[in-house]
Amino acid sequence: MPLPEKPNIVLIVTDQHRADHLGCYGNGIVRTPHIDSIAARGLAFDRFYVASPICMPNRATIMTGRMPSAHGVPTNGLPLPLESVTFVDLLRDAGYRTALVGKCHLQNMTPIPVEDWNYPAPPPGRKPPPELAESYRRAVDGPGYEVERTELFIADPDRVVETPYYGFDDLRLVTRHGDATQGHYTRWLLQRTNDPDALRGRANALDPAGITAPQAWRTRMPEDLYSTSYIRDAASDLLTEYARTPDRPFFMQFSFPDPHHPFTPPGRYWDMYDPDEIPVPDSLGLDHVDPSALWQKFHRDLADGAAKREHVHPYALSAREAQESIALTYGMITMIDDAIGAFLSRLDELGLSKNTVLIFTSDHGDMMGDHGLMLKHGFAYESLIRVPFIWSEPDGSAAGGAGGRSDLLSGSIDIGATILGRIGLAPPNGSRGFDLMAADAASAPVRDALLVEEDDLPVNSNVDRYLRLRTLVTGRWRLTFWEGDPLGELFDREEDPLEVRNLWNDPAAQGIKAELLERMLRETLRHQDMGPKAAWCA
Repeated sequence: MPLPEKPNIVLIVTDQHRADHLGCYGNGIVRTPHIDSIAARGLAFDRFYVASPICMPNRATIMTGRMPSAHGVPTNGLPLPLESVTFVDLLRDAGYRTALVGKCHLQNMTPIPVEDWNYPAPPPGRKPPPELAESYRRAVDGPGYEVERTELFIADPDRVVETPYYGFDDLRLVTRHGDATQGHYTRWLLQRTNDPDALRGRANALDPAGITAPQAWRTRMPEDLYSTSYIRDAASDLLTEYARTPDRPFFMQFSFPDPHHPFTPPGRYWDMYDPDEIPVPDSLGLDHVDPSALWQKFHRDLADGAAKREHVHPYALSAREAQESIALTYGMITMIDDAIGAFLSRLDELGLSKNTVLIFTSDHGDMMGDHGLMLKHGFAYESLIRVPFIWSEPDGSAAGGAGGRSDLLSGSIDIGATILGRIGLAPPNGSRGFDLMAADAASAPVRDALLVEEDDLPVNSNVDRYLRLRTLVTGRWRLTFWEGDPLGELFDREEDPLEVRNLWNDPAAQGIKAELLERMLRETLRHQDMGPKAAWCA
């Protein structure tokens, strides 16, 4: 049977979920049978990297096929400009119904003001007026940029959001993380319990049974009221609606705010995994050769009793705390997997699975105890920048055959182009992604080096100045350069897969360092805009 020209497409996205936290990527402890089943009948990419290892920049890259320095979201806290063209816009224009269920995070979820000290000091002289203070006259704030603001859903659970929203016509939003989630989920929750706030947070938590890891509590929120259950049910309801008109295809982003911290898996998922049975990460406690200034800072903070471990920035931790954090993360992942299993069953019941492409990925990883560190911001370790990417056709075929693996050097920037390519559409001018399924079918590499960008506000990374780093990944090497820091990172990942022997200052490695810096410059130039085409160029 020929594959459908316009299949339904479901993009499943988890949050802060590294590649090796899935059974189909080699993890022998975490139970993910439903995600593994997608890989078993599809194609899994083993060298798939983010464009940025933090939420908003990489999610904006997925939507636009552009690097953070090009699409205008270099760091968390800056929304994707509303005039951006997304691959979902093009699907919608091609007749697709478009939906997002769960976390979006293309705009700010909280109204936290970012003070001026977070940015580089302005040049001397009289400041320009507000309307001329930025490089563009357009503003990236105001009513159009308040769609995902959590406090507005709390104030009005019946709040209506105008669509299309970056191409999505149907929205079922979930904002924030852990048991503090809100959004459209707020109303759903209020319909099922009179006082949801009595179920949330550390203050209302049940006995944690000896768990001492930071940002972890045994939530009082029951499984059937947790946001993962809402996302499962809301997606099922939309599938039922879409099945009534099977002649019109749909695109759905099925997106979970877990397993992002805080670590609050509900009910049976809390103690589903025993920390005693979780191996301590191999790199935790090892001597690091020429570690970065940031690595030294966070370990020094822990040793001095000055560590700040209750925010979004990275922190150092003990082996036991790492085991506990991983065990709780596995619980959240298995709950997501169960929700995906229910979703796949509903696709089958409605007769939609025979015409639906399934895709699975995550927005970035988590250090999760590697190198004695947790979370993200300011680092480019493999556990942060490598994420899963799985593509499954309706008939179980894929370029490499069912259960195939691809070693294409690929990344989040390619997702939109690959989806558009599946239905014969070209991405817009300015997109820099490649159609991975076409490339894999042709056994044609799309690149030999991949760029990762990260800009970080000090308030998010627990440092005293705006943080900028650039990373280049090849098959063998990973090079990272911090602006203003004489010490970068250079790892030979064939000889040093744990990334503990930094070769940046090694005399024998200066030739490869120079070569990789030049390749980084070439990749940077490739991702810079040539400008929109003038009418006479079209």
